[in-house]
Amino acid sequence: MPYQAEPSRYDRMTYRRCGRSGLDLPAVSLGLWQNFGADRGYVDGRDIVLRAFDWGVTHFDLANNYGPPYGSAEENFGRMLATDLRGYRDELVISTKAGYDMWPGPYGNGGSRKYLMSSLDASLRRMGLDYVDIFYSHRFDPDTPLEETMGALASAVHQGKALYVGISSYSAAKTREAHAILRDLGVPVLIHQPSYSMLNRWIETELLDALGELGIGCIAFSPLAQGMLTDRYLDGVPEGSRASQQGSLRPEHLSDENLARVRALNEIAASRGQSLAQLALSWALRDDRVTSVLIGASSVRQLEQNLAALDRPDLSADELNEIDKHAVESGIDLWATSRTSG
Repeated sequence: MPYQAEPSRYDRMTYRRCGRSGLDLPAVSLGLWQNFGADRGYVDGRDIVLRAFDWGVTHFDLANNYGPPYGSAEENFGRMLATDLRGYRDELVISTKAGYDMWPGPYGNGGSRKYLMSSLDASLRRMGLDYVDIFYSHRFDPDTPLEETMGALASAVHQGKALYVGISSYSAAKTREAHAILRDLGVPVLIHQPSYSMLNRWIETELLDALGELGIGCIAFSPLAQGMLTDRYLDGVPEGSRASQQGSLRPEHLSDENLARVRALNEIAASRGQSLAQLALSWALRDDRVTSVLIGASSVRQLEQNLAALDRPDLSADELNEIDKHAVESGIDLWATSRTSG
């Protein structure tokens, strides 16, 4: 049967205004970084995306090199847009990014105008779109003038290939510089996408204050610390898990000290009738300056369990104080060089 979206989908989701823009985003957005490439079954990814939309998740976040192989997540999502989601484009916020390695040679990485504009054109072809809603600079590139990188983002909007622009993993200082450049070009920064979790709290020092002052939204990626803030690693590293495969979550992240923190946080979650993952999402959303949290999913069941975090009451002051005893910097931020290189 042809897909029909759940009629009550907008009753289930909480939406938040993105900075001082006119755009609302769902409190929980779906990222297609892992599990949506050609290495995974198309049907499984499709089921997750459609179920997310049925729960009111309207924002789907991609990047040029999501897969594997590179580009295949956009290709698969484009196939969904051409079939099941064909009649729903105006209800969707679709974002993509460029900044990390994509193709060989000097023009397939970084923040140059040539790379960003070429990458966006390729992303649009893969997804079968005329425009994306948000186009990001995926990282700060210290080897390219910031004026060039921001100028490319502005051109994407001026050419009608993106409605809004964003930046990811920029320091507070570089965020201010990027904002000033884009303001002069008539294209405001809509949103910043930093890593943020109970074990990676760098944005609380300066970035959140800058975003609040400048009216820029914030969407936190890796709020589950790449799976550390789930029940998967409570008893060590299971075979076949992300940490066991030398991927983005490394075995050294699962030190005895970090696992002790995770287990203590799990006890707090249990006292609230939540899973650890649900607690982690509730915690990341406790600050109104965080517009949305960006989750992945490997199954419909996992997706639904995480979305259920929105059904629990807000954290009390006592609960937040107890969480702060264990929610500390834990040496897991893989993206720190993007904000410390400039």
